[in-house]
Amino acid sequence: MAIKKFIFFSLTFLLVMILFGCQISKDRHIINQNPSPDDHKADLFEPGDYRYEINYNNVNRYYLLHVPTTYDHEKLTLVLAFHGGMGDATIMSKYYGWKEKSDEEGFIVAFPNGASRLRTGKLATWNAGSCCGYAAESNSDDVGFVKKIIEDIKSRIEVDKIFATGMSNGGMFSHRLACEMPDTFTAIGAVAGTNNFEDCDPKDKISIMLIHSLNDQHVLYNGGCGPDCRIVGETEFVSVPDTILGWIKINNCSKTPNITSNDQNSYCETYTECTDGVKVKACTTKDGGHSWPGVDEFPNLLEKTEPSKAIIATDEIWAFFESN
Repeated sequence: MAIKKFIFFSLTFLLVMILFGCQISKDRHIINQNPSPDDHKADLFEPGDYRYEINYNNVNRYYLLHVPTTYDHEKLTLVLAFHGGMGDATIMSKYYGWKEKSDEEGFIVAFPNGASRLRTGKLATWNAGSCCGYAAESNSDDVGFVKKIIEDIKSRIEVDKIFATGMSNGGMFSHRLACEMPDTFTAIGAVAGTNNFEDCDPKDKISIMLIHSLNDQHVLYNGGCGPDCRIVGETEFVSVPDTILGWIKINNCSKTPNITSNDQNSYCETYTECTDGVKVKACTTKDGGHSWPGVDEFPNLLEKTEPSKAIIATDEIWAFFESN
């Protein structure tokens, strides 16, 4: 009887360990949080989606990471994609086409989560200088957080060039990164977000792209906070023309642009002959309001208008990144 009990409990224990082990293996493949320094390289040898937490300034924050389906141990370009105000990393990763573009083009993309009053990280914002919300009010060191994210990613995988993109408040924050970290980022591409960082004096030249709608009722094209402004701590936003002129001066570009038109609802102006071969590009849509052109859904509570279909912002920004 004793032998039978021993065999029974042994088999039961073995079965539980097998099932538990399989689940752990499955979970680690999909989401791997904070692996030990000794095994960090092994965790990204497979394509997939990962979540990593970083304790920065005594606050637990996180970012999502997508490794493309084509990944095969080579050095990869890194894109950091920043969500809009009152959004979060999950929204940015799900709705704006960056994971699909990552798989198509073979780059790695990270989705950092902004500063939030909530433990869940929802309804987050970025400290873009004079905007926005909790991040600006609390003077959140989001630039320092991004430096930690890049350091963390580089400890896991070999990284080539680094780019930043963002929607609205995330686009504004991308401008701030260009101002403060031009030695890290090769270029930035902002959508519906102008440069509202007053102390912008980058030590290096950097390529800039801005996509904006003429009928944006939140961040007004010609400057100011429009009728759709809803976040406490928003500001009288810098206009699109002033943002572009500012970057033209910083990069010492020709003031005569090359103008191209995709269709009757959009056009792009590219300023070249800049120092160090950088470029400044502004694409304007006549429709779409405060939204990401080319998307099919309304991912953020601040995006209330039908997105423009004149261009696909993700495609345009990636093409601009590739040209730098």
